[in-house]
Amino acid sequence: MAVEIENTESWRRIVEFRDAVTSCSIDGGIKPVEDENIHITLRFIGEVPESYLTRIVECLRVVENFKKFHISIHGVGAFPSTARPRVLWVGVKDGTEVLKAIRNSFEGCLKAIAKEDHEEFVPHITVARIKGRFRQDCLATYLKKYEFADFGISSVTQVKLKRSQLTPKGPIYTDVAVFRLRNDGGT
Repeated sequence: MAVEIENTESWRRIVEFRDAVTSCSIDGGIKPVEDENIHITLRFIGEVPESYLTRIVECLRVVENFKKFHISIHGVGAFPSTARPRVLWVGVKDGTEVLKAIRNSFEGCLKAIAKEDHEEFVPHITVARIKGRFRQDCLATYLKKYEFADFGISSVTQVKLKRSQLTPKGPIYTDVAVFRLRNDGGT
């Protein structure tokens, strides 16, 4: 389940940050997320049999009860930490509670279908993964420069169920189902 960045200017600023940190790579040690794959993952479902797809879609239909809203995209960081970065991300500030509520709305239904997720859900946009060598001073400079950066506000009008196919060049995502949020009323 994913939310895409609908504001093109915010998306452009995210790509700018991604390109900056990727420039710190040595021999491809920092792998950028492709432009078309930049999104907020609400829930990674994992590998499930094709026959589960109908049940998964039914579980997720509950998100259509939520009203359209906005998120503010703000700040950057790294998991597990900036001292030992493995995943570089852009943060979500306003709107995180709604993103968490959307995720929680289908979590109970998915328990019988998908592998349980024990990680605390922290809304973020992954922009790169560190797979090898990089210039630490360069990365530290960009993480500091963008630490409190304002990437703008983006609408959230839909949530997508995506299928990822792993390839040697990285995942290829395809939209399986799109759930449109309500214009008014709802949760």
